[in-house]
Amino acid sequence: MAEKKSGIDQALIRDLANILNDTDLTEIEVEQEDLRIRVSRAGTTQYVQAPMGAPVAYAAPAAAAAAPAAAAPAGQTRNPDNVVSAPMVGTAYLAPAPGSAAFIQVGASVKEGQTLLIIEAMKTMNQIPAPKSGTVTEILVQDGRPVEYGEALVVIE
Repeated sequence: MAEKKSGIDQALIRDLANILNDTDLTEIEVEQEDLRIRVSRAGTTQYVQAPMGAPVAYAAPAAAAAAPAAAAPAGQTRNPDNVVSAPMVGTAYLAPAPGSAAFIQVGASVKEGQTLLIIEAMKTMNQIPAPKSGTVTEILVQDGRPVEYGEALVVIE
């Protein structure tokens, strides 16, 4: 009779994280018998579903959790201090509701803490605030489109 292994196979988690880095995938999930492991770039936490059904959180390796911000178009450089990046993976919405006016427009002045857009992640609407006051010079995402962790969303100068 096969003996059940107690504990979590950390080598498997590291291998899955390496696969994410090597393939530019954003998420990978493996299921073996009554154990399911999901590794995602969506945040800095990996969840392992134990046989009893209670999720156990493990810190993700920094390489798997970090995703570079979107690069500036050729010939153009952006000051990284002016770029607002996505804090999570999800769907970006530029307005509070379909048919409503957008939170911001290019050329608009914003104040620190003002909502720039919303990212929907796991059916939760997350307001993304302006980290500083300034003028919106670029909006780098389209309404209703998916965004990746670390992706450049807006430029405020």
